[in-house]
This record gives sequence, C-alpha cells and structure tokens, in this order.
Amino acid sequence: MNKKIGSLPLSAKISGIFISANLFIFIVDIMLFLGINSMSVELEGTYLENRHLNELTEALDDVQRAMTEYLDSKSTDSLSDYYISEQRYNELSSGLDKQVTNRAYDRMERNISFMSVDYLEKVARTIEAKRGRNVERYRVQYEEASKLYEYIRSYIRSLNGERFVSNSERYATLSESFRKFEFFAMAVMVVVFIASAFVIIRITRMLIYPLQALARSADEVAGGNLEAELPKSVNNDETGRLTAAFSKMMVSIREYIERLRESMEKERLMQEKELMMETHLKDAQLKYLQAQINPHFLFNTLNAGAQLAMMEGADRTYEYVQTVADFFRYNVRKQDELVSIENEVDLVDNYIRILNVRFSGDIHYDRQTDERLLKVKMPGMILQPIIENAVNHGIREMGDRGHIQLKVYRDEDRVFISVKDNGKGMSREDIDKLLCGEWKYEEKKGDSNGIGMDNVIARLKLFSERDDVIDIVSEGIDKGTEVIINLPLEKENETDTEIKSA
Repeated sequence: MNKKIGSLPLSAKISGIFISANLFIFIVDIMLFLGINSMSVELEGTYLENRHLNELTEALDDVQRAMTEYLDSKSTDSLSDYYISEQRYNELSSGLDKQVTNRAYDRMERNISFMSVDYLEKVARTIEAKRGRNVERYRVQYEEASKLYEYIRSYIRSLNGERFVSNSERYATLSESFRKFEFFAMAVMVVVFIASAFVIIRITRMLIYPLQALARSADEVAGGNLEAELPKSVNNDETGRLTAAFSKMMVSIREYIERLRESMEKERLMQEKELMMETHLKDAQLKYLQAQINPHFLFNTLNAGAQLAMMEGADRTYEYVQTVADFFRYNVRKQDELVSIENEVDLVDNYIRILNVRFSGDIHYDRQTDERLLKVKMPGMILQPIIENAVNHGIREMGDRGHIQLKVYRDEDRVFISVKDNGKGMSREDIDKLLCGEWKYEEKKGDSNGIGMDNVIARLKLFSERDDVIDIVSEGIDKGTEVIINLPLEKENETDTEIKSA
C-alpha cells in the first residue's frame, strides 16, 4: 500500500491531503451549522405566541374603532374598514386553541375564542340596527359589544402577560444552552484546526524531506563541491526523478566545466587574432583607398607644363613646374595615417594654381581658414577630390563665372570644413544616393586623379567611425553645392591650437 502511494505523482499526494483535510472540516462545519440553526429556530419561536396575541389585540381594537366610527358617521369608508378589520380578527381568533385541557393557558385561549364569536355577532347586530335606523336596539347592542370587548381585551392582556413570563424563562434557558453550544462549537473548531494542521504538517514533511535533502546537496554543489553525495529516493514520483536527473547533471557539469576552460582559452586566442586582423584590415583599407590615383591625370598635367614651357619664359614655367612637383610630392610621399588640415589646404591651393594655368585663370577661388584649427588631423587626399568634383561637375562649363570657396571653422567641439561652389547644383535624390554610395558621377578618366566622392566618403567614415561625418547641401539645380565635413576636435589638437593662439 505504501509503495503504491509512494509511486503517485506529487500533485496527487498534495491534492489528496488538501481535499481530505477540507472534507473533514466541511463535515464538522455542517454538523455545527445544523445544531446552531436548530437552536436559532427555537429561539425565534419563543415569543411567537406573544406576537400572535399582540396582533389579536390590534385586530380587536380595529373592529371596535371601525364599529364606533360607523355609528358616529354611518359612512361607506367606515363600513368598509369594519368589514376588513372584522375579517382579520375572525381569522386570528379562529387560530386559538379550542381543545379542552387542564392547562390554564389553553382554557384562557378557549374562552377568548368563544367570547370573540359572541363579540363579532353583537357587533354585526349593532351595525345592522344602525343601518335599519333602530336607535334603541343598536344602543343596547353597542353597550353589550363594548362590555364584551373589554372582557376579551382583559383576557388577552392577562394571557399575554403570563405567556411572556413563561416564554422569558424559556428564552433564558435556550440562550444559556445556545451560549454553551457556541462555546462547544468553538472548541470543536479549534481542536479540528489543530488536528488538521498537525496531520498536514506531518504528511507534508514526509513529502518535502526528499526535496530538502536534494536542496542540501545542491547547496554543496553551488559552493563548489562537485563531489557531493545525493540522497537516495525511495519514491518514484517527481522528487525521485528529479534526484536521478540531478545526479546525472553533476557528472555533466564537471565535464562541461573542463570543456569550457579549454573553449575560453581558445576563444581568447581567437579574439586576439581577430583584433590584429581588424587592425591590419583597417590599415590596408585606408592605404588601398589612398593609393587609387589615376595616372592619366599626371600625364595630362605634365603635358600641359611642357606646352607652357615652350610658350612662355622660364620664371612662370619654373613656378608652374614647382607647383606640380609639390602637388605630386604630396601624393607620392610616404602614406602616413593622418595629415593636418593645413597640408590639405596647401594641396588645394597648389591644385587651383595648376588648374588656373591650364584653364587661363577661369576658376575664382578664395578660402577662409581659422589658423588655430590648421593642426587638426584628418585623412589625406580628402579636400582635393572634393575640389576636383566641384570643378568638373559644377563650374567647368561656366567659363570665368565659376567660383569656389573653402572655409575652415569651429563650432563647439567640432571642426567644420566647407567647400562651396556656385555651379550646377544637385537634387535631393542625387545627394541621398551619393551619401549612401548608390550613385556616382561619370568620371572623365583622362582628366581625373581617380579618387571619387564614394572613396572620400568611405575614408572619412572609417576615420571618424560615424555616418554623419559629411553632408552635401544644395538648394537645387543651378544653385550651387556645398560639401561640409564634420571632424572631431581631439584634446591634443585643441591644446595645440590654444598654444598657437597664445
């Protein structure tokens, strides 16, 4: 039997305990409720006879009053009241005990019943005499009815008083019994509660003991003792299965920890390699992007310098060739990671000089730079491709009306570089495509250094590690274009500019 119970599910055991305890308490409550209800009914019926006599007295008074009012007024309303009160009193008086017994109460009820019959007959004859206008007769009947009314009322009052005394004694006895029963009921409830709690606690401990033993073993394992012994479970319920599963889990944990140590060591080495690869890849990407220079631009520029040397004197040729040399010296120098804004601005100055020689000074160019910001670092070959795009795709076809403006200024902790032209302008759709890398100018390979805007945007994003490093603003077609570069003002750059300013 115990083995069969032990194999039951834990939920069935707990539910059985709960249902058994509550069923026992429910049965006890029902028994107590029936006893209390029975005594309550007896208490409520104690003064029932007194209430009946009081109602009988009220009905008698109503009959007498209705008769008197009719004799005085002889109205239809008073006659109607008489019939109603007479019927009610007749119903109440007919309920009196008419049996012949030796008890005084029964004899008084029988007398009241007989007198009530006589009284109602005399009242009826009085009403009939009044209706027949027999003055002498209704006066005699009225006096007899009134005397009988007083006798009946006196009898009812006496019977009511004696009944009240008797019922009061009975009520006191019942009240005392009721209080004793209440005390007994409370005592029974307390005993039942204590007994139920004791039984439930004992049985619950038997059910929870395996879980407590398992919890102690789990605490030892959580403290680092993987060799802790598990308690044996004699039941085949959820607790027994949980104990067996926990035992298997302990073996798996030891194996897993060993594998985890090996895996963490391998992961650490792989992370170090990944960091090194990311560093080398970023360096390679920057150098690869900086190295994309189209040789056709070099050939065309040198060809223009040769033609100028034949056409003009040595001074201008020297200045032009020197400018070209400075320009390409900047491009073929050792590819450092970063350059200063001053280096980029100087390169733009040289580039504009070269273009103005080639195109007879058609390009109008001015720059406004905050000298304190010229030492701020940025990627190389950024401004020249932007100027080149402004010339080739903005003001190239405008002749001597083309104008380019370069500005370097500061706003809080950011450095802004603006390249603005008054050329063809761009639509909002083309600007969005260009910033997202989905649209390119059609480059004229024979007249470009090969570094497009997509290259410039990619290198700026790599340098700043943010997407809003560059913005392009244009009010529309034929309204010019402004390219704005947004660079961080690093602490060391800020310090350098403050020292220079001082």
